[in-house]
Amino acid sequence: MLILKNKYYLYIENTRTFNLKLIKVKNKFVIIYRNNKKQEDIRALKIFRLECKRRSIAFFIANNVKLCRKVKADGLYISAYNKSLNSLFLKTVDFSIIGSAHNFREIALKRRQGCDKIILSRLFKTDYLKKTSFFGIVKFNLIIKNLGASFIPLGGIRYKNLGKLKLVNSSAFAILSDIKKKPANIINRLF
Repeated sequence: MLILKNKYYLYIENTRTFNLKLIKVKNKFVIIYRNNKKQEDIRALKIFRLECKRRSIAFFIANNVKLCRKVKADGLYISAYNKSLNSLFLKTVDFSIIGSAHNFREIALKRRQGCDKIILSRLFKTDYLKKTSFFGIVKFNLIIKNLGASFIPLGGIRYKNLGKLKLVNSSAFAILSDIKKKPANIINRLF
């Protein structure tokens, strides 16, 4: 069963392990690079960015404005734990800003930070310890209807439950953990 949405957001932590050749459709994918563990190899990131541009894949950098400018990324991703309002000056720059939120307080903060889109986390139940809450399809759809913002679901989206995404009133969705485990299976199922 194919899952057709306008955009697919993929989180990656390492540019070397992700194979861009798997993505054969243009202008549908957005890669969010977030690497909190080690120093970035600027040269490798620039090469990866050029390959993304050649394949018409949007490339976002997480929480690092300077790195975003160095590699000439398409935009900035502001994670939920980033509470800083320093990104407000980016409204005047030609950057697209995506934010991440888990609750209504964080949604309001992401709007103040100037986010164009908000990735709302934990659509489905996850296996994370100490993180048992999730929205579910009905509550997520009600949030979209009531707040009228551009929300993207994330969390608990697995290969097994991709079919349920047809019920979500969003033109996109984001995948974090399963794209690390089975990237070929996930990407092939999207088209």
